[in-house]
Amino acid sequence: MSNIGIWENAEPGVRRKILRAEGGLMMMEVHFENGAEGYEHDHPHEQMSYCLKGTMVFTIDGVNTTITQGESIYIPSQARHGAKALEPSALLDTFTPIRRDLLRLDT
Repeated sequence: MSNIGIWENAEPGVRRKILRAEGGLMMMEVHFENGAEGYEHDHPHEQMSYCLKGTMVFTIDGVNTTITQGESIYIPSQARHGAKALEPSALLDTFTPIRRDLLRLDT
C-alpha cells in the first residue's frame, strides 16, 4: 500500500505526510512539536524547506540558520543537515529527485 497522503511518525514529536511524488519532484508536509528534532542526515537529493508556521533552526554542514513562518531554506545534495523546532512548527519540504527511500509504493 502507498503511503502518499498518510500521516506517519518520523522522529519523536515529528510527523510527516507525502503530498505528491511525480516526475522528478516530491512534496512533503512535516509537523514538529515544540523542541522536536529532525536528526542530522544527508542524502543525494536537493531540498527546499518552506516554513508554514513556527520557528525552526536548521544545521547545514555545521552552520545554523533560523527560519520562521513564510521563509525558506535550500539544502544542497549531500549536505549534512538537521532541524529543531523552537515552538510547534510545520514545514513544506520539496525534494528532487523523488526520495524513493521514503515511499512505500503499491505493488
